[in-house]
Amino acid sequence: MLDWDGIRYFLEVARTQRVSAAAQRLGVRHSTVSRRIQALERELNAVLFNKSKASGFTLTEDGQRFFAYAERIEGTLINAREEISGQSQAVSGHLRVGSTEGFGSYVLAPLMVDFQRRFPAVTLDIMPVPRFISLSKREADIAISLERPQRGPYLCTKLLDYSLKLYGSKAYLVDSHPIRSKADLPSHTFIGYVEELLFSDHLRYLEDIVSDARVIFKSTSVVAQYHAALQGQSLAILPCFMAAQDTRLQAVLEDEIEVRRSFWMYCHEDLRHSSRVMALWDFLKASVQLNQGLMRGDEGTLKYLPREAGGNAAVAQGI
Repeated sequence: MLDWDGIRYFLEVARTQRVSAAAQRLGVRHSTVSRRIQALERELNAVLFNKSKASGFTLTEDGQRFFAYAERIEGTLINAREEISGQSQAVSGHLRVGSTEGFGSYVLAPLMVDFQRRFPAVTLDIMPVPRFISLSKREADIAISLERPQRGPYLCTKLLDYSLKLYGSKAYLVDSHPIRSKADLPSHTFIGYVEELLFSDHLRYLEDIVSDARVIFKSTSVVAQYHAALQGQSLAILPCFMAAQDTRLQAVLEDEIEVRRSFWMYCHEDLRHSSRVMALWDFLKASVQLNQGLMRGDEGTLKYLPREAGGNAAVAQGI
């Protein structure tokens, strides 16, 4: 019989690729993790990791095969613990959600606070970052991404479509050369992404709108681009859910210039039976549907789901 602690230690090393990082997450000594991994390899009669100073601990072919089984074991134990302890009936425990930076900061964060008001026994981590969240490394329970995962044991749904438009500060538009059509855009300067550091091709859209755009300010962060646009020096293509909430910004040629993108929400298949994960899943689905106007740029205020009088939450269609 394989020892569960050995499997648990194996999973942490596989996800962090460092024994020291795994030890820190597990709250044990570096030497304890090393001994557990060695013992597991002896039990399996297999080498699970390639070890190097440059890349750390990376999975061998045997390690990759065992990782798939170990994750299923972990998921089964998580579900069993919730079922037996009664957590499956009461929405409680800890949740971590990873998201794109702009959506995470301007939509997800206030919605998560609203969720926590409804379910005070839940503690939350929110990770709005300009990169993809790795569910295989258990960086989060739920991920919201620009792209649908192509493979993996995931429960996945299209969260919603959203729009991006060309924005400038009101001060900039008063002081600069008038913009009556796309033909006027080359005389203006722009804010954009650092091309070689884009984490998704879905972020390439400026060149489709202004092929010879003079980009004088670049950032890997859409939040930084938003703040740069507020300074009144250049134009920027921004998500409507960010810019439409700020009256200092104004859409330019909004009937002509619009970029459409989608958000996808997904979690590990083994979490579909977790009451707290599914409570948040349904809450976010209902909340973003309520805010389609903001996501398209037709409205400028984030809306919240109604509540039952004296109750916890009135989340339609799900909770």
